[in-house]
Amino acid sequence: MTILPFQTLYFEDLSVGMSEVYSKTVSSSDVVGFAEITGDRNPIHLSEHFAARTPFKGRIAHGLYTAGLISAVIGTRLPGPGAIYISQTLRFLAPVKIGDTVDAIVEVTKLNAERQRAELRCECRVGETRVLEGEAVVKVPRREEG
Repeated sequence: MTILPFQTLYFEDLSVGMSEVYSKTVSSSDVVGFAEITGDRNPIHLSEHFAARTPFKGRIAHGLYTAGLISAVIGTRLPGPGAIYISQTLRFLAPVKIGDTVDAIVEVTKLNAERQRAELRCECRVGETRVLEGEAVVKVPRREEG
């Protein structure tokens, strides 16, 4: 298991264009574990027999599992511990299959100093294929609050 090292950035440390990436290879046990935690036991995620008859021709990871990799970046690296999610939009563009390596990318696109908010562009890729895109807004503590 790969664990991202913590990086704590305060609002004053952020600038537009900063980005971080987290890469994770999706395993069958990840997908089964996500199903156990959430209760989403859709057979497209868990049954190779069922999934083989779908347009995907095999099991796929839960979309929110993939989105969770974005949360890992936000919670551990950019901005890191202390950041509070305000909102997240998601658009699922392509499936993620067992064995795929997903790159979760988060980039600062806008800063609101008055409200201590950072707007973030979020995307996940498998190779050159964008599988998920969206935006997040997080509240970021100031240095004197930390």
